Amino acid sequence: MKKWVFWLVIAVLLSYEAIQQHSAKADRQVDQTEVEMSPHVVMSPAKDLVIKLTKDQIYQGNLVLINKENPVHQVGIHTDVLNLFQHKELVQGFGLLDNSIRLSQSIIQPFTTMMKAAEKDGVRHFMINSGYRDNQEQGQLYKDMGSNYALPAGYSEHNLGLALDIGSTQSDMNQAPEGEWLTRNAAEYGFILRYPKDKTAITGIQYEPWHFRYVGLPHSLIMQQMNLTLEEYLAYLKQQKNITTKVKGKIYEISYNPITQNSTIQVPTNRSYHLSGNNMDGVIVTLFP
Repeated sequence: MKKWVFWLVIAVLLSYEAIQQHSAKADRQVDQTEVEMSPHVVMSPAKDLVIKLTKDQIYQGNLVLINKENPVHQVGIHTDVLNLFQHKELVQGFGLLDNSIRLSQSIIQPFTTMMKAAEKDGVRHFMINSGYRDNQEQGQLYKDMGSNYALPAGYSEHNLGLALDIGSTQSDMNQAPEGEWLTRNAAEYGFILRYPKDKTAITGIQYEPWHFRYVGLPHSLIMQQMNLTLEEYLAYLKQQKNITTKVKGKIYEISYNPITQNSTIQVPTNRSYHLSGNNMDGVIVTLFP
């Protein structure tokens, strides 16, 4: 083979390899910026997660507001509700009023952790008197008890799966050590006293020292520190738009995001996050340390 033919073949081969390498590099760049993380999450060029929010997200999560003006939406009802009587291995540090007590599985662990902490403090006579109720049960309760003691079906937190009535086997909760302990410490574990004595004008519900609701950390501690009901806290977040708070030495970033037809939010890929609707018009994003 003549030398000029040999060098021509080498040049062609080198050019082809260069083209292939450039194409592969371009493919990798596209993969890094447009990776589909899930049906609703994509990666942005800045490597933030871009989350596409639908209107249904407004009605789901630990912070949804349920009251006389804001009913439970079907998509907001927790689907992981368990009958605790049928899962006795989960009943630790507390009793059950009867065999119908049900709770969302998502709050059983923090509730059990809270009960163990109370026991270490010598407070151990807890009983769950009521948990999740379906609409039929809530409707019957409303019919039997009336509007002064119950809410219509679909307007009670008990229809959600995140609320429970906690009692004491020793005395009424407004006098029992169990009630006092929960009032002081429940927020440490993500729970709030939902209907405080001095907030009836805001909640629209009479004082219920037994009714606790799971909202999760750090929200429960912020609400306790600022003496806010869930109604007041959600209004505060909507007004502030973004807040940064330090809880137990850890920094949390919380933002309110109004939801329109094609809403998206961005969260850093190096941060854990939680989404919750407010059951009205927006979604709360919580960035964890």
